[in-house]
Amino acid sequence: MDRKLLDLLVCPTTRQPLQLLDSRGLQALNAAIQAGGIVRGDGSAQADAIKEALVTRDRKLAYRIDDGIPVLLAEEAIATAQVDAFPGA
Repeated sequence: MDRKLLDLLVCPTTRQPLQLLDSRGLQALNAAIQAGGIVRGDGSAQADAIKEALVTRDRKLAYRIDDGIPVLLAEEAIATAQVDAFPGA
């Protein structure tokens, strides 16, 4: 993802800056998705693994990146509190 674009992006809900989710966080998130029970902000299930994601500064919300395009919709956000093994900052 382009660094200049990343510097401009903020969470649509909290207005916190976003950063790329590190590999540990991505692995924990995908393990929880594979186990089932991960839901998006709108209550729908997140069934597919995530290749890339952005996370808020406080690491409470994650947004997937599809084909290089961030999906910054509040209803598509994933609350990381659903993931027991999600690493902190």
